[in-house]
Amino acid sequence: MASGFFALLDDIATLMDDVAALSKATTEKTAGILADDLAVNAEKASGFVSKRELPVLWKITKGSFLNKAIILPVAFLLSAFLPAAIVPILIVGGIYLAYEGAEKIYHYLLHRNEKTAKRELIKMTPEEAVAFENKKVKSAILVDFILSIEIIILSLGIVLDEPLGMQIAVVTIVAMMATVGVYGLVALIVRMDDLGYKLIQNSSNKKSFLARVGKGLVIMLPWVVRILTVVGTFAMILVAGGIFVHNIHFIHDLVHGVPSMLGEFLVGLVIGIAVLPLILMGKKLFGKKKKAEPTPHQ
Repeated sequence: MASGFFALLDDIATLMDDVAALSKATTEKTAGILADDLAVNAEKASGFVSKRELPVLWKITKGSFLNKAIILPVAFLLSAFLPAAIVPILIVGGIYLAYEGAEKIYHYLLHRNEKTAKRELIKMTPEEAVAFENKKVKSAILVDFILSIEIIILSLGIVLDEPLGMQIAVVTIVAMMATVGVYGLVALIVRMDDLGYKLIQNSSNKKSFLARVGKGLVIMLPWVVRILTVVGTFAMILVAGGIFVHNIHFIHDLVHGVPSMLGEFLVGLVIGIAVLPLILMGKKLFGKKKKAEPTPHQ
């Protein structure tokens, strides 16, 4: 009896090791989307008065958990009863990632010198501020829903050959880690400048170490977001290319002799460039011009 109990414990330990190893590998594969998710949400959580940044971020985080609660069961049902649908969905996600990466490069190359629309600083009533906040939160949760689908389907595609129980454990862990990790880091990022200002204000000598650290944090904030955007763009194209290389034999054979990372990046870039004009044309035909968003001032 005792030997059976210890054998069970050994099996559980082995299973947990397998789950941890697969979760680590899957998280590495989805790092590109996570970096983009981080950059996007850092931008979405900005534009509020300082005291509302963290409450707004908490609302978005709860929305993100709800998104995962909706998407995960659907993904596992597909894996259990219609596994053939996973790869096509993965391919569609790869096209989207390739487009998103190519669109960011396009915007940087052709529109970087254009002046960004200035935010209009206006006085809002409490009711208007609540409506503005709710609108921004809904927009952020919608973006999170799209990115969550990408993360979950990509994670599921990586462990598709594993038993269903392993798939559920690994993909759920990755999804939860993505939410906690991304929004935890976003919270730190959006508060960098506030922490910097407090250090400056609390320093009697403006040339003291704390004051310099504070100035550094204020200066670093926009650079951190920019670096995340660049890394996220590169990684998204790489992830997109990897989806096509590993799931379409023709493309795999085409880049077989090229170093894997370079081959996957080139495939993602080519597909992104091919899809970009079609989506931009669709946006021009059916899209609406965005109005400059006001920044609440209370």
